[in-house]
Amino acid sequence: MKKNALPFGKSNYVWMLVGIALILGGFFIMTLDSAEFGFGTLGLTVGPLVVMSGFVVEFFAILRKPQ
Repeated sequence: MKKNALPFGKSNYVWMLVGIALILGGFFIMTLDSAEFGFGTLGLTVGPLVVMSGFVVEFFAILRKPQ
């Protein structure tokens, strides 16, 4: 391994960007809920599931070995 090598490979950074996009998209979905205080389906179910999937992708991107 090179002395000045980056800790992650290109695919790791791509997966990190995908995870960040999912997290931001989930928060955006939560703002689309028209129910009072966000207590509708988008605010309580869909948005948080998208955010959690974004965090799972982030953990995968961090733990994946660079090739």
